[in-house]
Amino acid sequence: MNALNDGLMLALRDAAVTKDVVVAPGALAQVPDVARRLVGGAPLVVVADDNTWTAAGSEVATRLGDAGLVTMEPVRLRETPRVKPRVETADRLAERLRNTHCIPVAVGSGVVNDLVKYAAALAGRTYICVPTAASMDGYAASGAALLNGAFKQTMPCPPPVAVVADPAVLERAPARMASWGYGDLSGKVVAGADWILADALGVEPIAARPFAMVQDALPRWLDRPERLAARDPEALAALLSGLLVSGFAMQAHGNSRPASGSDHQFSHLWEMEALTVDGEPASHGACVGIGCVAMLALYEWLCAQAITPAAVARALESPFDDVALARELSVAFGDSPVAASATDEMRAKRRGGDRAARLRALLEVWPVLRTKLAALPTAAEMQRRLRATGGVAHPAGLGISLAKLRTDYRRARLIRRRYTVLDLVEDLGWLDAGIAALFAADGFWGRQAGDDSTRRGSEAASSLQ
Repeated sequence: MNALNDGLMLALRDAAVTKDVVVAPGALAQVPDVARRLVGGAPLVVVADDNTWTAAGSEVATRLGDAGLVTMEPVRLRETPRVKPRVETADRLAERLRNTHCIPVAVGSGVVNDLVKYAAALAGRTYICVPTAASMDGYAASGAALLNGAFKQTMPCPPPVAVVADPAVLERAPARMASWGYGDLSGKVVAGADWILADALGVEPIAARPFAMVQDALPRWLDRPERLAARDPEALAALLSGLLVSGFAMQAHGNSRPASGSDHQFSHLWEMEALTVDGEPASHGACVGIGCVAMLALYEWLCAQAITPAAVARALESPFDDVALARELSVAFGDSPVAASATDEMRAKRRGGDRAARLRALLEVWPVLRTKLAALPTAAEMQRRLRATGGVAHPAGLGISLAKLRTDYRRARLIRRRYTVLDLVEDLGWLDAGIAALFAADGFWGRQAGDDSTRRGSEAASSLQ
């Protein structure tokens, strides 16, 4: 575990806000010392839901009290069937923090952490995070994904001042949550490839340190996924380490580029559409895992193509059509609030660069770039790894048909201005051809079409145990 914490502490040097991180057996005993060192004598309040109170919240509250720190009555978030990440819940919590002058200690996973993160920002407070599952990379990242009315938005707010996690607590979390974390971490493969692509085409230069923070250790973090299914504490700690370092890289870079690419655009799309599995919101990490597989399949297809001067010349004979884009946006999103946001994002993307310059650069760099991209894990290999964690590896496990996934390859690129491989393939005029090839009978998804309904039953069940 020392090497693990050494890596975390090295990454922590680049974090803009988080000052301490501990991932070690018995780490909950260190919460009082961390609190005393980083927030001084300010009163503290533990925030948890019923499950995370049992998992770690009660122990944290007891240890803080025994250490002589001033603590207020813990906040137990309750909602049937489970707590949702609602802006109004964070608003109420923020009011309590303002009235009591407390520093919150968030004990939980994604929902609890995001609610406390945003509430602390509204109240002008910092906060301490005690993760209870290795389920996502948002613990150490800026921003909170919350439901603002019917739509999920990332609300701007700073990350925690400290993160303290005990692998024994992670081990007790439902097994599916580690598979979600693995799915979220798998997406960093595509995020890195998309950034390499954007850098090579002169769209967005790579920031060496944030890029390396995620990509250098990523193969090791993703190694041996079957250990997560067995709830191996060391594997869970390594998974959480990767998720935390991803958050530190986003802090260091100032945005999510080091950890989020076209893979996440599928997840954002489905989350905005309120995708559910058995009546519950689909996990972010499970969605990212499927987005990762989808994009690795497209990268494989692209690497098999011949990018020649003639191909670029043909592409440039057909300039972008703003009327056609407006029609596509209308068909994709109707008159929903997502449509207005997507329109703004695509306008910004179109204004943000020169398509001809990008394609000329592609011709020059393609031999070297192709070699780099061909070294990515295959889509089939990533599916195997996701299954090995006990998680969802096929869109049917999320209730997404292959017909919908096919449509969403085009829709996903519309919701973010970030340049990814989806945009490059569209620059070439090949997006429809690439999608068609993936869903043809001999294509990646076409070869899996026959057992679509079977996968829906088996994978949904295994992911919700």
